[in-house]
Amino acid sequence: MRSTDWTRGASRPAFDWWPPLGWWPDPARDLLLGGRLLDPCASVTFTLPPCLESVHTARVFTTGTLRGWDMDEAADGMNLVVSELATNALRHGLALAAPRPAEPIRLSLVRRGSLVACAIADPGTAPPVLRHPAPLEPGGLGLHIVEALSVRWGWSPLTPRGKAVWAVLDTSPESGPGAEFAGFPAAFDLASAAGRDAEFDTGTNASACF
Repeated sequence: MRSTDWTRGASRPAFDWWPPLGWWPDPARDLLLGGRLLDPCASVTFTLPPCLESVHTARVFTTGTLRGWDMDEAADGMNLVVSELATNALRHGLALAAPRPAEPIRLSLVRRGSLVACAIADPGTAPPVLRHPAPLEPGGLGLHIVEALSVRWGWSPLTPRGKAVWAVLDTSPESGPGAEFAGFPAAFDLASAAGRDAEFDTGTNASACF
């Protein structure tokens, strides 16, 4: 569905992307081969307001959705990915879409058997960049977390504008407990990384909007 909002002084359509029925990231469609096309399917989409507290809201929504799919064991890894992608969308996707007033972003979770795709859609068009920060440089590791936890990640341009940054996680037992963390350097503190977005959902600025 596409809507047009001419009441806010804008000269282009409002950002209103919803994943169509059967949506799956095109660059990850090969992961569905080998009988997975017949696996159980489910999908949900949640609109997140352009506010700092939306990172926490996204995690709560993700935890509840995975519990409903009997995938509680995947919640920790998926919540890390959701936190990083939502934080990036709020920090960068909305800022790069300026000067248009801030618009909602959308979180979609799509299940295909043991695979779960997380997609965050925002009105920005600049692609996400996998940074390589210096050892003592704070931050910059968010997409490295996404890469280490997922079997595939990337981004897709949307029509008429915006993008969806997505990641696919494998929740099957054979993926091995903790195997998703094998890509992290030995000195990487995952617990600290998980808390780096704390300023987005706690504290005195929690209700600030973009």
